[in-house]
Amino acid sequence: MPPQTPTTPNKFYFYYGHRKPSQNRPTVRGGLFSNRQTLTPPKPKTSKQTNHFQIQKWDPHFLSHSYSPPPPPSPEASFSASIRLSPIARFIIDAFRKNDNKWGPTVVTELNKLRRVTPTLVAEVLKVQTNPNIAFKFFRWVEKQKGYHHNFASFNAFAYCLNRANHFRAADNLPELMDAQGKPPSEKQFEILIRMHSDAGRGLRVYHVYDKMRNKFGVKPRVFLYNRIMDALVKTGHLDLALAVYGDFREDGLVEESVTFMILIKGLCKAGKIDEMLEVLGRMRKKLCKPDVFAYTALVRIMLLEGNLDGCLRIWEEMKRDIVEPDVMAYGTIIGGLAKGGRVLEGYELFKEMKSKGHLIDRAIYGSLVESFVAGNKVGLAFDLLKDVVSLGYRADLGIYNNLIEGLCNMNKVEKAYKLFQVTIQEGLEPDFLTVKPLLLAYAEKKRMEEFIKLLEKMGKLGFSVIDNLSKFFSHLVEKKGPVLTLEVFTHLKERGYVSIEIYSIVMDSLHLSGEVVKALSLFDEIKGSDLKPDSSIYNIAILCYVDRGEFKEACVCHNKIIEMSCIPSVAAYCCLAKGLCEIGEIDEAMMLVRDCLGNVASGPMEFKYCLTILHICKSNDAEKVISVLNEMMQQGCSLGNVVCSAIISGLCKYGTIEEARKVFSNLRERKLLTESDTIVYDELLIDHMKKKTADLVISGLKFFGLESKLKSKGCKLLPD
Repeated sequence: MPPQTPTTPNKFYFYYGHRKPSQNRPTVRGGLFSNRQTLTPPKPKTSKQTNHFQIQKWDPHFLSHSYSPPPPPSPEASFSASIRLSPIARFIIDAFRKNDNKWGPTVVTELNKLRRVTPTLVAEVLKVQTNPNIAFKFFRWVEKQKGYHHNFASFNAFAYCLNRANHFRAADNLPELMDAQGKPPSEKQFEILIRMHSDAGRGLRVYHVYDKMRNKFGVKPRVFLYNRIMDALVKTGHLDLALAVYGDFREDGLVEESVTFMILIKGLCKAGKIDEMLEVLGRMRKKLCKPDVFAYTALVRIMLLEGNLDGCLRIWEEMKRDIVEPDVMAYGTIIGGLAKGGRVLEGYELFKEMKSKGHLIDRAIYGSLVESFVAGNKVGLAFDLLKDVVSLGYRADLGIYNNLIEGLCNMNKVEKAYKLFQVTIQEGLEPDFLTVKPLLLAYAEKKRMEEFIKLLEKMGKLGFSVIDNLSKFFSHLVEKKGPVLTLEVFTHLKERGYVSIEIYSIVMDSLHLSGEVVKALSLFDEIKGSDLKPDSSIYNIAILCYVDRGEFKEACVCHNKIIEMSCIPSVAAYCCLAKGLCEIGEIDEAMMLVRDCLGNVASGPMEFKYCLTILHICKSNDAEKVISVLNEMMQQGCSLGNVVCSAIISGLCKYGTIEEARKVFSNLRERKLLTESDTIVYDELLIDHMKKKTADLVISGLKFFGLESKLKSKGCKLLPD
């Protein structure tokens, strides 16, 4: 028997674990196999939890309230965008940021650390750059590198950067720069500029780029780009330029697409050129195909928006000629347009045609027809449509009921209108002010105030805000029936406690406009004697009434009340009070009101603005300059009023002389802009105002030297006690 050798363990063919590092061998981790044993790696633990489906998150109404899109990134916060850039691009962006996005020697020093900047890197940086100044400096700096030449990508990125900064005119000059550097622009570069301008709605710039592209550089657009150019010109209202571009399109021998024809047809429809549109439509029908129902519906909608109902019907006839069957959308568009345009009978004929074809009629079509029938006093046809709606299984909406109630009230059938109002409540609809407004107006006109009050009580039970709706009703009543009936209704409601400051304001304003100033002021006295607190609108109307009666002191008190309430008087109150003060010779106070109005009101009267100009020009003490300002004012449509003449008196008395002021008024008298009596009145005001100014100067001098006490002791009446 041969000797037995001792058994040796099997060799490990794969090392498991970490190898011992040495000088020539780095640390290497073992594989998945060790000693021919399969090792299953542990599964990574996912921390993301699975969200179960929730129906409320799918609901579009829920999403519209709960989800809000993230705000756009600010131009300064470009770090998050630079994360997606290459390391060298991030280095360049950081160099700009460290220097507050301002080009300077420090930025150049940082950039000189780079060995070379390639055109691809330039494009990468310019894509995220928002500062046009530093982008331009960087764009010109890289050109100084030896052997560097921009490529199309860098030029395109620079164009996008300029457009983002609203320097689109500079971007339009890039084709010349490209051509000067030996890179003649291709169609792609012009397409970028055209797309930028068309998206921003700059039609003339689109045509400018197109003209440069075709006539200066000899680049002919493709059909797609031609369509984009014509579409941008049509949308911005430059149809003549679009037709000129279409002439170039045909001159180049290109073949129209359906999009080409539809762009021209829509533009001609919008301009109301029906004959030219039909010519283009015939060319489309002959060369390519006839439009489908969607195209015809779009054309009908365009004509309706322009108010061209005849053109709309001609398009409808062309659709029938092409044997294109209109769908529900087409019928609804033209019926609604004809109904709103006052040609409801033609729309009703199309409605019957639509019904005979078995189309599902939308409730909105019924609503537009009912509204138009009621407006045309054809309430019987409107009720026939209501019966049709109910027979089809629809439930009429509140708009249909509101129109029918208004139609019945216009026919003096108030009882039937009230029954229909009760039907809306039984149907579960929620009546609004438009529902009860015709009933309230009918009761007020017939002076059936008991039923009027009962309807108000009914409105309160239904949850109406009665006082707010009464304010709307009184505004409507003033517009329809005038202030006499309004005051009668208001008197009845006042006895029942249905009053508010807003209602008082509406009634007072109507009385003032009709010339019943005494009655308006009596209502103002009622407010002051009641528990109600007047607001600024009440005081504004009171100012107008007091000025009309010549009670300027009371008007000034009302003005001061408005100021005490930290409110601003109305422009009408400012103008009226300033004019009244000028009539009684209180010119300085009137000029203070002029300045106060222009300081508080965003768009003050043009007359007041010229008053300040006159006061400023009077510092030169030159009548000719004042007359030139007056000529400019009258060319702008401003009349030569009392306030303007008072400004002349105030300015020349303060900074000039009486002689210069008389020259101005004499010139106006010679040009028949002032009557002789007005000239005499203004001359007297001029003398009186100059006396006041002189007395003020004397008093100021006496007070300065401390002599007013001696004058009082001698009984001088120059100074008041």
